[in-house]
Amino acid sequence: MHVSGELDLANAAVLRDHVEQLTLVHGHRLVIDLSGLTFCDSSGITTLFAACQHTQAAGADIVLAGVPAHTLRIFGIIGLDQVFTFWTGADAL
Repeated sequence: MHVSGELDLANAAVLRDHVEQLTLVHGHRLVIDLSGLTFCDSSGITTLFAACQHTQAAGADIVLAGVPAHTLRIFGIIGLDQVFTFWTGADAL
């Protein structure tokens, strides 16, 4: 799944709806490519965390790929770097 532009209050619900419509089972991996992300507010972060909970409830994994440095820094500050797996550089898609 690719997210680009702004992930904020105005459009976070769209991502949440897309993720909730996915049928995930044990062994699946949801990769959310954030390389095109230009802005992410607390609603976006909450939505990504909800996606994490959705995948974990299904026994699946979630990976955030291509996370911009400024967003990755925020994830570190709030401790979500301990929750998510990140793919960067050669690991990314």
